[in-house]
Amino acid sequence: MIDMSKIAEHMEVVGSDGQHVGTIDSVDTTRLKLTKQDPASGGQHRYISFGAVARIEDQKVHLSIPASEARSMTETRGSDPV
Repeated sequence: MIDMSKIAEHMEVVGSDGQHVGTIDSVDTTRLKLTKQDPASGGQHRYISFGAVARIEDQKVHLSIPASEARSMTETRGSDPV
């Protein structure tokens, strides 16, 4: 099991392919909130479910899915978690 308490603000999130997905703004009880200032965000906060997190390594959150899939699955604020 992954210790989500090791996830911190400003950590990079990368897909299983190593490509950039976003930067952590905050963590709630079930999902990661990505910063809207990150170029990959499209100017909106994006959210990724804890279920997509594969591991935390080298100060990065590594997902179990490729970056392109993660970007298409992320939801904007007010949406249900992915």
